[in-house]
Amino acid sequence: AKDYELRQYETAKWVSTVIRGETQKEAMRQGFWKLFHYIQGKNEREMKIDMTVPVTCLIKSGCTDFKISFFVPFEHQDSPPQPTDSDVFIEERKAAAIFVRSFGGFASPDKYAEEAEVLARMLRNRGQPFHEDFFYTAGYDSPFKLFNRHNEVWYFKK
Repeated sequence: AKDYELRQYETAKWVSTVIRGETQKEAMRQGFWKLFHYIQGKNEREMKIDMTVPVTCLIKSGCTDFKISFFVPFEHQDSPPQPTDSDVFIEERKAAAIFVRSFGGFASPDKYAEEAEVLARMLRNRGQPFHEDFFYTAGYDSPFKLFNRHNEVWYFKK
């Protein structure tokens, strides 16, 4: 469809942290720094790891827990260094078909929610079954990039 795409993602490891009881914006800030410290060497091997994109945030309806994640680079997928911060963990996300809607600009929590609602409405209208109780936000750009920014919202296909 012109307004969204269906992607097939393979099983992959992500480094994640869950921030509880904060606003989405504050959770993203805190989560980003916890994960950034991990890739800067706060791990069992004291290894620096390249920053990857996207940075994702799991949004569950009616929940104030936010799971922020960085994709583990391909060269570390087989055995990523274990985090030394007890709030940071490695997770394996199973292969999945994901509906993706892309948009530009600086993405606020309100903008992500608005784009997710637009995508959900399109999927319902087209009879596409998807998990409606959660979605992911995906950001691809540094905060210092001003133009041609790329953001996404993801719903998992049922």
